Amino acid sequence: MGWRNAFDNAKPVFVTIYATVIIGIIFSSLYVISAIYSGKSAADSTTSWLSHVGSPPVEQAPNVSEPAIVQAVPTPSLEPRSMSTRPIWEAPLHTKKMPALKKFRLSKELVQERVKDNVIIVTFGNYAFMDFILTWVKHLTDLGLSNLLIGAMDTKLLEALYWKGVPVFDMGSHMSTIDVGWGSPTFHKMGREKVILIDSILPYGYELLMCDTDMVWLKDPLPYLARYPEADVLTSSDQVVPTVTDDRLDIWQQAVGAAYNIGIFHWRPTDAAKRLAKEWKDMLLADEKIWDQNGFNDLVRKQLGPPVDGESGLVYAFDGNLKLGVLPASIFCSGHTYFVQAMYQQLRLEPYAVHTTFQYAGTEGKRHRLREGMVFYDPPEYYDAPGGFLSFKPSIPKSLLLDGEHNVKSHFSLINYQIKQIRMALAISSLLNRTLVMPPLWCRLDRLWFPHPGVLEGSITRQPFICPLDHVFEVNVLLKELPEEIFGPQINIREYSFFDNPLMPKQVKESWLEVQLCQEGTRDCVASNTTSPSGVLRFPKRSDEETFKTIFSSFKDVKVIQFSSMQDAFPGFTDKAREEKFRNRVKRYVGIWCCVAEHTPGHIYYDMYWDEKPGWKPIPPQTPEDDHPPP
Repeated sequence: MGWRNAFDNAKPVFVTIYATVIIGIIFSSLYVISAIYSGKSAADSTTSWLSHVGSPPVEQAPNVSEPAIVQAVPTPSLEPRSMSTRPIWEAPLHTKKMPALKKFRLSKELVQERVKDNVIIVTFGNYAFMDFILTWVKHLTDLGLSNLLIGAMDTKLLEALYWKGVPVFDMGSHMSTIDVGWGSPTFHKMGREKVILIDSILPYGYELLMCDTDMVWLKDPLPYLARYPEADVLTSSDQVVPTVTDDRLDIWQQAVGAAYNIGIFHWRPTDAAKRLAKEWKDMLLADEKIWDQNGFNDLVRKQLGPPVDGESGLVYAFDGNLKLGVLPASIFCSGHTYFVQAMYQQLRLEPYAVHTTFQYAGTEGKRHRLREGMVFYDPPEYYDAPGGFLSFKPSIPKSLLLDGEHNVKSHFSLINYQIKQIRMALAISSLLNRTLVMPPLWCRLDRLWFPHPGVLEGSITRQPFICPLDHVFEVNVLLKELPEEIFGPQINIREYSFFDNPLMPKQVKESWLEVQLCQEGTRDCVASNTTSPSGVLRFPKRSDEETFKTIFSSFKDVKVIQFSSMQDAFPGFTDKAREEKFRNRVKRYVGIWCCVAEHTPGHIYYDMYWDEKPGWKPIPPQTPEDDHPPP
């Protein structure tokens, strides 16, 4: 019976072991359940930029398409975390309900939860700018910055950002969820909201880096801003002429002619800054006709000078006590210094930010600019469109690009040559139901809103230069859904840098057909779907639409078809009705060049069918009756 006594003596030990095992199983089960919920959210989010991860529970899901952000799988945690302290991009559990709206009200406590090193980075907007806001946040988190907050001007945006794990607060604006348009009354209302926001946050005692949503951060700006601890306000500007060649502040005496741009500016919670914010707010609330940026400039420039010292680049402004600095336009870039001059490249500097100013075609133009710069984040399907893509190599004669003077005549000769090729490519894209990847567009002259000698005097714009698509084409019209019964099938486009984008998927990069145009009757130039040993398809110039359809139907699964040229590639649609609809569509795609001096109006219309009009010349409208797009 000794063994029984031994068992009885050991019973407490076994009980302890069993209890430990059972407790371990319980905690392991809880961990697995938690991992399933959070892991599902993370796994979903790694599949796409604009998927439905982080969507709210079904019973309260808003009818929205919500972007999701690529993220690492979060560590499962059983500890409750508030919406403000949760890591960015960590979506709330689907089993949770969204907190009441009052929980999202702006307060010092809410801001304090996101502040780091006494700095908070803020932007705001409505649902129409959801993709811009997510791009803005993604750039900051990629830079390791999480001390940010988004002001939601409508409930739809607030809900969407919350379910994405993006820190958001309610601005109580109850704005429309659509794009309000630059210069509209609602646009000006948004500007007043910015001023009210600054005036509300500064008393909390934190430094505020306030940004518009149509800009992106390319480099952590906080160490740069910390170099000027005495500054009350550091502002960006519309300066287009470099005043420094390194990364110092712009020389304020040389930048007096350019507006201070309030799309990027940094405020310290000093008494002088608070006085400026309050007076600015009072000014705008007293007169709804004042544009917020003009009001800021008027106040700051009431007194400008003397310099604070001989080294920092700061200047006394506003009431004589506020210390102001102008951020260098070469690295805190406008749409001109970044996309047209490429000032940072020429000066061998690293840009901190780009703001989509100096551009055309509204919000669509801003988005396309950022896409051309490969700094906008789109969903995976953007890079793998149904039907595949079509591109071509734009062969431009040296004489058109480089020879002779850079003037209106030589500029239009260069542009017209490219327009004709793009027109051909649009027709083939429509015929084959493929998305056209636009070629880089070369310009000899800049485009502005006022008369100029070709480029801005004092700027470092190189001639010729690759110009943004919105300098020549109406990007907003290109992307607009037009009635097919009048304009024929929609023709989708992509930016010229599309294939260079790191987000381009492997399956697209590796599915490629090179098409070499040839003169029918020459050796090996027959309409055939047989490719050469190197994978090149020789295809006769001026083939009709049936030949195009027959041959390229064999390559419908190929993601990218690239033509060697568009010269004489396609003679046009044989169906007169389709040809007419195509013409109705594409003639609306081109815009204007502006502007010649000493003539009103000074703009000149581009013409998609310039080559069909004998004696066509690039001249501005001669009478008010002539001031309309070409028929």
